[in-house]
Amino acid sequence: MLIILRLIRESYLFAFHELRVKMGRTILALLGITIGIFCVISVLSVFDSLEVKIRSSIESLGDNVVYVQKWPWMFSSNYPWWKYIKRPVPTLEEMKAIQQRCYTADAVAFIMGSNRTIKFRSKSIENTSVMAISHDYDKTRSFELGLGRYFSPMESANGRNIIILGSDVSSQLFGQTEPIGQMVKIFGRKLEVVGVLKKEGEGLGESLDQQVIVPINYAINVLDIDRDGALIVKAKPGIAKQELIDDLTGIMRSVRHLRPGQEDNFSINEISLISNTFDQFFNVMAIIGWVIGGFSLLVGGFGIANIMFVSVKERTRIIGLQKSLGAKNYFILLQFLFESVFLSLFGGIAGLLIIYFMSLIVQHAFDFEMILSTGNIILGLSVSIIIGFVSGIIPSYNAARLDPVEAMRSTF
Repeated sequence: MLIILRLIRESYLFAFHELRVKMGRTILALLGITIGIFCVISVLSVFDSLEVKIRSSIESLGDNVVYVQKWPWMFSSNYPWWKYIKRPVPTLEEMKAIQQRCYTADAVAFIMGSNRTIKFRSKSIENTSVMAISHDYDKTRSFELGLGRYFSPMESANGRNIIILGSDVSSQLFGQTEPIGQMVKIFGRKLEVVGVLKKEGEGLGESLDQQVIVPINYAINVLDIDRDGALIVKAKPGIAKQELIDDLTGIMRSVRHLRPGQEDNFSINEISLISNTFDQFFNVMAIIGWVIGGFSLLVGGFGIANIMFVSVKERTRIIGLQKSLGAKNYFILLQFLFESVFLSLFGGIAGLLIIYFMSLIVQHAFDFEMILSTGNIILGLSVSIIIGFVSGIIPSYNAARLDPVEAMRSTF
């Protein structure tokens, strides 16, 4: 054990000496490892960060939620597009039928949207996304109120002229002014602000930060919003999503009077369709990152091997002296092998440090939290160790096989 520790110490000192004395040559040789680790780990870190952001956004939409809509989220290649156009849109009556008959549903909401200009005094925001919702929307979609309150059941049913603003919309219209109780205008109609949503940041699709929410009955009767709507259905706890889908399919076919064998004229979309697409995308990008970084790691490996061959040549007489004093072959081999690993580690650590500082810059400049996870750090260090080990095998083996007498005669 003491011999191994001494070997590690001596190898570290030799590697550090190589960096200090022949800094230019060594840094250029290690640049491949540094760039390779940077490419691989930065790509993995960026996509890990994006994945966390998208996953949290998907969770806010609900992993036990399905959407009943006119259009599917994914089209099959052999299905005529005109069949989708002929489909009827979901209605409030269908929402009520599902609420009464679907025993696997915990909550059902109706939603439709349109773009409108919203005004407050002299300030206005064009093309603001106005979401018209039924009362149980808050049970199907996760969000928090930063100020004010949600609609009451009576306000939703009567279609009162009230509105909840997204965080960004509120900031642009009111600035530091208290928004609760103020009157804003949409389509020439006045609505009272009763709530402001807590900022949630960018996520999957449109963020609620740039949207406003109004009761569905007010939107239909007063704001003339008549775009295609969707039904959002949340499963009861313990109910499998497929069981909910089967239940909804039967109810929708019954409500729309579809005969047995007749094709469905509605789509039931799942969030998992989106998450699966993103999974495939992230897997492809991770492979691209490994390919790009792999070439740099290969170049870096040759660079370290070159350093080690030169180091063996320069220390031939020292190796001969060590052997004449009783050093075993494995001692010489491990000494140079550890040195190769340490050199590679220096390059890998440099690459990880660059990623760390880059993540700080990105976080402050673009308000995007880039995560350099412990797993990616361990992966980067492990790859560096493996590259160093592989690159140092042949030089270390050559050093261990040197004849002590011939080595001491070396004039290099």
